Amino acid sequence: QVELVESGGGLVQTGGSLRLSCAASGRTFSSYVMGWFRQAPGKERELVATISRDGYRTVYVDSVKGRFTISRDNAKNRLYLQMNSLLPEDTAVYYCAASGKYYSGLYNYADLSSWDYWGQGTQVTVSS
Repeated sequence: QVELVESGGGLVQTGGSLRLSCAASGRTFSSYVMGWFRQAPGKERELVATISRDGYRTVYVDSVKGRFTISRDNAKNRLYLQMNSLLPEDTAVYYCAASGKYYSGLYNYADLSSWDYWGQGTQVTVSS
């Protein structure tokens, strides 16, 4: 069992930055692939970024490439999302998630059913 708690959301102007954190409790954080999702009002939940168990491999949705960076600290049981050059279309509730499944590549974690544990979400609002 893993409990996930996000923090770091807030209101920021276009072009600003935020850093989201996700604290994981429970054992063996490093045994999980981790990801950040977001869900805007009236839209489906979208996978934003995924990071491998050892933190060496990452994948991003095209709309955030070059602006967002996912990272993890396995010693601290923490997942991060550094968000730069924020745009109004980045406005959403952001969720961290953990997957205990083993797939051949990080791109195979796109489906919601691939994920086992979810945080409660943190709101990010980007004003124009």
